[in-house]
Amino acid sequence: MKKRHQNILDHLEENGACSYQEFSEQFGVTVMTIRRDADYLAGKGLVIKILGGVQKAGAPSYYYESSLQSRVNVNSVDKCRIAESAVELVSPGKTLFLDGSTTSLHLASLLAEQKKGLTIITNSAVTALELSKSSENMVVGIGGQIDRDTASFLGPSAEEQASKFFVDIAFMSTKGFVPTEGTFESSFGNLRIKQLIVSQAAESVLLVDHTKFGCRALCKAVDISDIGIVVTDDTTTQADLDLLYKQGKEVRIPSKRLPARKHKKGEVVDVT
Repeated sequence: MKKRHQNILDHLEENGACSYQEFSEQFGVTVMTIRRDADYLAGKGLVIKILGGVQKAGAPSYYYESSLQSRVNVNSVDKCRIAESAVELVSPGKTLFLDGSTTSLHLASLLAEQKKGLTIITNSAVTALELSKSSENMVVGIGGQIDRDTASFLGPSAEEQASKFFVDIAFMSTKGFVPTEGTFESSFGNLRIKQLIVSQAAESVLLVDHTKFGCRALCKAVDISDIGIVVTDDTTTQADLDLLYKQGKEVRIPSKRLPARKHKKGEVVDVT
């Protein structure tokens, strides 16, 4: 095995996944050379080829992306209430980004029903269709290669388009979330889109139900320092909330009993 092959495996062991372009720049060889390396390593069962790059083989099954269809009804009540809280953050004239998560799909439905004068950008085919139910907002789709599991457009073309957008609020969910670290994703293509959008968003809002806390996936996606607001449900543990509060994050919790709660400058206050 070539030394470069071992270096690729070492990098994947630490980072989960990497694009062909990043490996090309890291090792000073052409993308075609990295693709040949990936073909060799995949043939040995040491890596898995994905859209635009490779990921490590042998990770637990829950590290990988599940289909949109299998996720759409999971914790749907909590996701709906999270979306109801998130829509309150949106005022007319704003430019938004919505990812391809099922929670963002609930938010898309509310935006189409309740809001006007927005420009909404998404790389999700399903979310774009939901948003298009209203003619009161402009919907902009990021194109690229379709990922069948998430019904989202990914890959180099999608990333190039994403890099051109500067939004007021980026709404996103995640495969896993560790409050002291950030978000984790199973799909390398998805995390690249989110990283690009978040880097250029005035505000980043994480929509995350209690089941995602303390979970990791294949790759680290968005650092906790880049998340401004966390919208979660009222089943999230106090210990997890305290970790967010200590970092000065604004936290919104929809509840049947209480209005949403928000943390700001070391205090918890009600949001009416």
